Amino acid sequence: MLVFCCLCFSFAQAQNEIRMPYSSYGIGSINHLSNGTLDAMGSVSYAMQNPYYINFRNPASYAAFDSLSFLADAAASIYYSKLSQKGISQKNSFAKPNYLAIGLPVTRHWRTSVGIRAFSTVGYEITTTKNIPNVGEVDYTYSGDGGLNQLYWGNAFRICKGLSIGLNASYMFGTIFASSNTEFDDNTFLNSHVNDAYLIDGIYLEGGLQYFFNIGEKHKIGLGAVYSNTAYIWAKEKLLINAYTGSFISTSTYDTVLYKNDLRGTLNIPQSVGAGLSYAFNDKLIIAGDVTWQNWANFKFMKPCDSLQNTIMASFGAQFIPDPTSNKFFKKMIFRVGGRYSTGELLLRNKPISEFGVCLGVGIPLTSFNTHSSLNILFEYGKTGTLVKDLIRQDYFRFSFCFTLQERWYQRVKLD
Repeated sequence: MLVFCCLCFSFAQAQNEIRMPYSSYGIGSINHLSNGTLDAMGSVSYAMQNPYYINFRNPASYAAFDSLSFLADAAASIYYSKLSQKGISQKNSFAKPNYLAIGLPVTRHWRTSVGIRAFSTVGYEITTTKNIPNVGEVDYTYSGDGGLNQLYWGNAFRICKGLSIGLNASYMFGTIFASSNTEFDDNTFLNSHVNDAYLIDGIYLEGGLQYFFNIGEKHKIGLGAVYSNTAYIWAKEKLLINAYTGSFISTSTYDTVLYKNDLRGTLNIPQSVGAGLSYAFNDKLIIAGDVTWQNWANFKFMKPCDSLQNTIMASFGAQFIPDPTSNKFFKKMIFRVGGRYSTGELLLRNKPISEFGVCLGVGIPLTSFNTHSSLNILFEYGKTGTLVKDLIRQDYFRFSFCFTLQERWYQRVKLD
């Protein structure tokens, strides 16, 4: 069943015509999102835990799972995007699966979670024309798709009251496709098509720590930290170069210039460290913030290294429930707000490609299932890139839907 879900997740990701121009660099656009509930709080996660959702960004949070419950969590997003550059713009829309995850108790002090989520996404098509002296106009088209998925198995252990540790062991897999066409107006020149496919798979580890303590009866403080070491992941390249005449789309005959199927190397995903702080008041109000640093300057891949820099991302958010103990529907609804900012790992023309987003969300209790299942809806406005130095800015609106199911397990039925 899990293999089937992985195949469906990968297929759904591959079938969308995604337009993210900066995903042509590195291993694509990195997914910094958390689960569907925490995304609406700016993707804060390091110092957050709850018995009724799965926070896979800090595996220590699994320790909060209820001892008699099974959790299932899934989310997907729809994007409406506008690309702008030098007075021109282009609008598009696409959908992406976010993750699938389950969580359950094992023993009194041991909880576990299994799931799959998108680690990075590639989807772009860029066309440009240049006039070269003594050659004429030349059309260049660059396109790519694919990305990396993260199939994780996480375990958390409660050490003592308030303190828990956890580890996610992930199998990273996926394929990144990149192709380019060069076409001349002058038919005396042969056109060319370069097709690159990078097959990637390997192990990725993330560790986490959380500690919660009470101040009085109504105040609760949470501390959290995560760390992932540099991952050395296997990569294999398949390279094919063709020469042809006419248009690439209508051409059926090509001359193979180069074909290589055994180029092997490694992908180095750099280390990262993050820390978070949360404050809860009387189970009604939660305020939280995170800071993450990742060493992208040490990123290495088989293809020529892009201009990457170390990144710092800050997230903040708040959650409010009018009355968590009430039986009334509207008083149990959850309202969330948050924002995040990242300096970005890309450095193009000496300009960092930063990211910014603000979020609003609502959690709707699904009483037809039980009191702790919910549908979470998120609205986000975000911006990536800049118009400075003829670069591209992407403004987007994201609608996300997260379904969280909590089912009671391990309960014996008592007979009168």
